[in-house]
Amino acid sequence: MASAFLKLEKLSRGGRTSRFGQWNQQYSKLSYRAASESGKMEEEEEAPSSGISRPLSEILKELNKKVPDSLVKTRHEKDGFSVRYIPWHTVNRILNLHVPEWSGEVRNITYSADAKSVSVVYRVTLYGTDAEIFRESTGTASLDDTSYGDPVQKAEAMAFRRACARLGLGLHLYHEDAS
Repeated sequence: MASAFLKLEKLSRGGRTSRFGQWNQQYSKLSYRAASESGKMEEEEEAPSSGISRPLSEILKELNKKVPDSLVKTRHEKDGFSVRYIPWHTVNRILNLHVPEWSGEVRNITYSADAKSVSVVYRVTLYGTDAEIFRESTGTASLDDTSYGDPVQKAEAMAFRRACARLGLGLHLYHEDAS
């Protein structure tokens, strides 16, 4: 699976060879009935499968690996600090690649009493062959700050990335300042 980050890295550089199309062909297991032109159902066919699911310990071990620097972005805050982060869409692709059985949901959206900020609670759930695990986290954005899009979307993306970090994905970025 070490090459999975490499494949994702190639995609992030604008390479047009879609590994995800190949992934779908190789791993998805579909049992379906094709309707003929007369409307009658034909015999079932099965797509090839190599087994997507893995034990949760393997999934978490994979997610705890360092994300390549080419996938990490830097944002310069108004106060002069620089923040390194993985864009939400890249986190989403990494999850799709390493943990096809995952789900995410917004659990709560709360506006502050003074109407100056919004907070979002997001839950990410991973499903392994032996167990499932979820982590929730929050993200907060100022309603005045539209420099990176809609404040609710910004808070959601922040909460999503933080929930994934609680599962190990990109967690190393939070420890860079300490070293």
